[in-house]
Order: sequence, then C-alpha cells, then structure tokens
Amino acid sequence: MATQVVSANRLDTGRVVYLAPSGQWVGALSEAEVAKDKVNAEDLLQRAESAVIESRIVGPYLIDVTAASAAPRPQRLRELIRATGPTVHPATSTPAH
Repeated sequence: MATQVVSANRLDTGRVVYLAPSGQWVGALSEAEVAKDKVNAEDLLQRAESAVIESRIVGPYLIDVTAASAAPRPQRLRELIRATGPTVHPATSTPAH
C-alpha cells in the first residue's frame, strides 16, 4: 500500500484542504497527516467523514503520496495540480464575466 493523506474541499470556500494530525483542515499538503498503512488510512477517512457531518468539508477521499522527502508529494497529476494551484498563469487567463 502507498502512503496516503485525506484530501477534501472546504464547504464555505471550495478550497482544497488536507487533514492534519491536529484534526484541523489545512491548505498545505506538507502539513497533512500521512497514513502509512491501510488501517491508519481508513481511520483518517473516518475522521474526515465526521467533518462532512459537521458541514465543514465535502468530498473527502484518500490520495496516494510519496513521503520519502520532507513533505508528501502526490503521485497523480490531478492531485499535484490540486495541491499546487492552477496550471494557467493568472496574467494570461481570461477573466470571468
């Protein structure tokens, strides 16, 4: 099993967040709690589900990360984009009307 963290979106802002060891939802992947086995990963997901019931976050799910370096790094491109922001530079994007 790969190491995993829980990702979700804040209900009030839609921003990507990660479950931290403190139980808080943080915006930085580097602050996320890393599950090293299946039991720990399921526990993290169960804790995340309680935040859904409290209407703080939506759509929690586990993502695979590589935790060999100082900070976890997503293994899938989709999650890397979610962690680092848009792929279009703000100066070249078209404003919404």
